[in-house]
Amino acid sequence: MADITMLILADHDWFREQFARLDELQAQTPVDRRALERVWRPLADKLDVHAYIEEKIFYPQLLKRGADDPEGETLDAIGDHNDIRDGVRDASAAGIASDDWWAAVGRTRLANDDHMGEEEREGLADFRRHAPAGLREALGRQYSDFMAQHPTTRGLPIVDRDPKTYVEQQENAPRSSRTDFSLGIGSLKGQ
Repeated sequence: MADITMLILADHDWFREQFARLDELQAQTPVDRRALERVWRPLADKLDVHAYIEEKIFYPQLLKRGADDPEGETLDAIGDHNDIRDGVRDASAAGIASDDWWAAVGRTRLANDDHMGEEEREGLADFRRHAPAGLREALGRQYSDFMAQHPTTRGLPIVDRDPKTYVEQQENAPRSSRTDFSLGIGSLKGQ
């Protein structure tokens, strides 16, 4: 069974690989717009779906179980997710391979690189140290199931969130709603 922190790390590795593929395609002359689209569209979708599911099941549990600075880690992460979503949205609005598109892809990459580094050093490490293995595995099952069911953003509300409001909502949620973030995939009760 996969621990959610390991699944998130695997996604991070995949993101790095896809941005490296874009680098290779950019270096080709002439630039193959269709090849760029074949790399970018799945990457853009997965960046958004990844942030969405982290906000649904990982960060609420980090706020509950983290001990280092879960509130600060979560505030930073939600802000980073907003920057990543903004870059994806800007790239989607620009013509593929245009200067505006490359600039938006670059902003997305920079925001994502910063986010992944912070998350790997802080939130994921904190969660591994303080959350029980059974919870990490239960969240991992939910994460895997959700990602398999949502290869694209179709049907998902991909929106920016105010980081402070997000944290306040999670911290003020009734205790019963904070213990099950299953999205109908499985229960976390007793974890």
